[in-house]
Amino acid sequence: MTFYSRIRPLAFRLPPELAHGLGKRALRAAQATRPTRAALERRYRYAHPALEVDLFGETFPNPVGVAAGFDKNAEVTHALAALGFGFVEIGTVTPYPQPGNRKPRLFRLEDDEAMINRMGFNGDGMERVRTRLEADGTPEVPIGVNVGKMNTSGETEALEDYRRVFDRLSGYADYVVVNVSCPNTPDEFDEGSPEHLRAIFETLEAENDTGVPMLVKIGPDSPDESVLELLEIVEAFDLDGIVATNTTTSREGLTAAGRDEWGGLSGKPLEDPATSVVRLLAEHTDLPIVGVGGVDSAESAYEKIRAGASLVQLYTGFVYNGPATAREINRGLIELLERDGFSSVEEAVGADLE
Repeated sequence: MTFYSRIRPLAFRLPPELAHGLGKRALRAAQATRPTRAALERRYRYAHPALEVDLFGETFPNPVGVAAGFDKNAEVTHALAALGFGFVEIGTVTPYPQPGNRKPRLFRLEDDEAMINRMGFNGDGMERVRTRLEADGTPEVPIGVNVGKMNTSGETEALEDYRRVFDRLSGYADYVVVNVSCPNTPDEFDEGSPEHLRAIFETLEAENDTGVPMLVKIGPDSPDESVLELLEIVEAFDLDGIVATNTTTSREGLTAAGRDEWGGLSGKPLEDPATSVVRLLAEHTDLPIVGVGGVDSAESAYEKIRAGASLVQLYTGFVYNGPATAREINRGLIELLERDGFSSVEEAVGADLE
């Protein structure tokens, strides 16, 4: 029995958002000095050359990253890197601070190994995030910045929101993700409409003087036709990749109490739908795909990689499995690669595609 498995029942007695905040405080303390970071690295980091992925002009030490939402305000990027994650995506970052939706807004569904959140883009805003990145520096692994709009912004204002955050934070990013698929923010307009997406990409393309790789994050609930229409737009604007997927509004197959709370569902129930979207995209494009949704083990990560994902991300799996999550997934990936005769993760990407 691991230390985390012993303390998790105690942590899970706390409200989820409170437990998350306390966990980040502990990580913040652990990253405060070089010796404490080194201790985390010795305990949790697992390195192997077969895990390395060259993408977006960077070398990812392994394909397992932390999804946006866990470290919204860039508070614990160094600790997450020390825990063995191959990259960290901060955000969603908005131009100004905003409180998000009313509490409670985060719910555990333990019987389903899932979570529901309706956080609503709560966060410190781009200036405080920028100040923190300047003070702390960026981690030694690639960092992504997930950018979003203010909840009160209309269609035209949203374009300026994306531009502002991109302008202030892209200099710290190894890639930027445009988040237009969150189910937890007000429906002021159709963020995923082709017209609005084109306007966003035109705005950021004009702003991107240094060529920072740009990706878009899509949801799992759209019909295949809409996903492929979005893909056409992404390719027309020469974007660099797709993050698939965001959380889902589906509640199919859930049994746990709290399943009727509104918001985005993440965790194990999202695994198969998200992998299906990854596979659909990979069958129609050569763009890199970051697979998200239900990743909590080497097997679930490997399934997304074989379906076409070059990288994978997790959040809920980290909450349920604790600080050794990245180490165990990466160690298991090496075993799976060797079993199937692959010399690297990159060689296994898309292996299941016809």
